Amino acid sequence: MVIKVFLATSSGSTAIKKKQQDVVGFLEALKVDYTQLDIACSEENRMWMRQNVPEEKKPTNGIPLPPQIFNNESYCGDYETFFDAKEDNAIFTFLGLPPPPGSKEVPVEERNGVAHNEELLDDEEEEEITEEKTEDDEEIEDEYPEGEEEEEEEEEGEEEEEGDEEDEAVEESDEVTENLEEEELQQLEDEEEAEGQEEGEEEGLEETQPEA
Repeated sequence: MVIKVFLATSSGSTAIKKKQQDVVGFLEALKVDYTQLDIACSEENRMWMRQNVPEEKKPTNGIPLPPQIFNNESYCGDYETFFDAKEDNAIFTFLGLPPPPGSKEVPVEERNGVAHNEELLDDEEEEEITEEKTEDDEEIEDEYPEGEEEEEEEEEGEEEEEGDEEDEAVEESDEVTENLEEEELQQLEDEEEAEGQEEGEEEGLEETQPEA
């Protein structure tokens, strides 16, 4: 695998020169083998670079500016994507190269494996939580079977009916008592009235009898 860096050695842009120096200097610091291809002195290099940069990666004017980085025929990216990979400590992944021994960068395969393992762990945790919930539900059902719940509800209903019947009996008893009291009062009034009439009659008789 050969890393190709397309540059413009005679560029008049200070920004482009700085970006090119940043890319080259970083690759040399990592001891990555690469080849510099000058588009300023070679029309062939210029045309190859423009033709092989993907359309979605080209600027609005359609002309990509250096530096552009390739791994053989495969496009890696421009300076912006290179800079992002450097910041994320993923430069070898950006270049499509395996990280050297002792590198802090995790290979793509291992990253995918870690992500897959994390998904498996998440699935296992979800299954454990589901099992725990199921066990809890079963324990609750064992403690409170449906039959017992229905019996308890029936007993509560019977108790409420008995309470209502007792209340009705008390009300009826009160009504009977009131009726008896009224009858007794009426009887007393009738007796008093009768006694009054008898006394009046006796007084009348005494007045009509002649004196001896």
